[in-house]
Amino acid sequence: MAFDNESFEEEESFAEMFAASEKQQETSHRIVEGEIVEIQEDENRALVGIGDKLEGILSLDELRNDAGEMKFTTGDKIKVMTMGYYNERPKISYKKVLEQEKTIEFIEAHKENFEDVIVEGTITKKNRGGYVVEADDVTFFMPRSLAAFKDSDDVLGRKIKAQVVKIDPEENSIIVSRRKLFNEERKKKKEIIDQLMADDVVVEGTIKKITSYGMFVDVGGVDGLVHYNEISYKGPVNPSKLYKEGDVVNVKAISYDKDKRHLSLSIKAVLPDPWAEVESALDEGDVIGVTVSNIEAYGVFVDLGNDIEGFLHISEITWDKNVKNPGDYLTVGQEIEVEVIEINSKTHKLRVSLKRLLAKPFDEFVKNYKEGDVVKGTITSLTDFGAFVRIDGVEGLLHNQDISWDKNTKAKDLLKSGEEVEVKIAKINAEDQKISLSRKSLLESPIDKFAQEHKVNTVVSGTIRDIKDFGVFVSLRDGVDALIRDEDLSPLVKEELEVGQSIEAAVANIDTKRDRIRLSVKKLDYIKNQAMLEEINDNESHSLGDLIKDQLQ
Repeated sequence: MAFDNESFEEEESFAEMFAASEKQQETSHRIVEGEIVEIQEDENRALVGIGDKLEGILSLDELRNDAGEMKFTTGDKIKVMTMGYYNERPKISYKKVLEQEKTIEFIEAHKENFEDVIVEGTITKKNRGGYVVEADDVTFFMPRSLAAFKDSDDVLGRKIKAQVVKIDPEENSIIVSRRKLFNEERKKKKEIIDQLMADDVVVEGTIKKITSYGMFVDVGGVDGLVHYNEISYKGPVNPSKLYKEGDVVNVKAISYDKDKRHLSLSIKAVLPDPWAEVESALDEGDVIGVTVSNIEAYGVFVDLGNDIEGFLHISEITWDKNVKNPGDYLTVGQEIEVEVIEINSKTHKLRVSLKRLLAKPFDEFVKNYKEGDVVKGTITSLTDFGAFVRIDGVEGLLHNQDISWDKNTKAKDLLKSGEEVEVKIAKINAEDQKISLSRKSLLESPIDKFAQEHKVNTVVSGTIRDIKDFGVFVSLRDGVDALIRDEDLSPLVKEELEVGQSIEAAVANIDTKRDRIRLSVKKLDYIKNQAMLEEINDNESHSLGDLIKDQLQ
């Protein structure tokens, strides 16, 4: 087989490189005792004699303590490790000697039983084979296949945990595996979780982290979440107000999500269920002492003292229907008595009432007032149909028709919310607990005034205000209305009448108690006819012929 010159030169060059490499291996990583010959501060290095008239180069950074002070000086002897050559001078390291000594110590301490040893270190180097991990000045090697990293991961400087899988005292090497540690931890976690879920046992855990939604608790190396709903039978609570990180708590496992690997724990599941005591000891209607624990816009939460809260709705605080802020009536920490109005064993909800233990304002009102009394009250609200007036904690209705004798007047036109008004109690409906008020009854009635000035059969005139199926309403002066029934319209024809038309009639009836006036055109016609006959009878100077003649004219 023939070789060309180029191939021969390449083989010769490779042989020389191999021989040089072998020679360098022989001189590298040897530990020798050297003597510091010279310290060159400006170049941050020291020259150390290592025998055979050789002076190695050593970085001054390796000779300083943590405070940056030099630990050695010229003439001191130190052990160094040869690391190859730099510009034909041996490159040496004092730090590598210390690391090797530490590594040897580690190997001696763990070579008989190393499989359970876990190290936590920093990745300092990366090569094709794997990663160099340093921890406490000990060097470890982690093969790529045991690292459990993605090829794209930037891992230099990263702190990791790994498990020792091999120790070679002859080579002074220690192999670690991150993958095996993961597998062992996963296996251990599975065993712990299986035991927790199967045995339904109470275990101690340490609070590692508190969040707004709960707490992460370590139970034997497994982290589980205690949701804020699982801390107390009160319901959702703020965990930071009850616990701090590092506290030890008793917990039970209540569920495990295999897909998400989420373990759910519970503190309240360890505690006796106070609802069992509530359901056996309390009935609706019982009166109990409680403490106000929290005030919201919609009501108040009260503490029964046994990790149970009841709810006092805003509508159950007082008989006053215009409550806007519960804080105007109660304060946090206040002790009160309430009546139990609902116990829901399924939803674990307890509703209580304060107002049911208070005297009903309506009952007190009935004791102090009667129909016909004239009182003063405050306008609380105005509606399209009238106004509500508060009198000693009770509201009465002042209807539009009772505001004024003027039927066109409405509460909104005459009154203002918050205004004080004098009224008469017109009616008390004890069954429906309703009070009817009147303002117009305190004012002079235009019908009373009309009755003083007019008698039955008096002739009056007015304007047609409305035409109904049963008759015609007529507006007289001073805001007085009167009714002419259909049977009293004759001889007028109803179909010929119009709203706004003037009309004349006689007073047929005045009912001041019911505020009603009836008129009659028919009676007016009769009165006129009677007057005519009387005039005829009184006038004897006229003959019958003259009278007939006058009528014909």
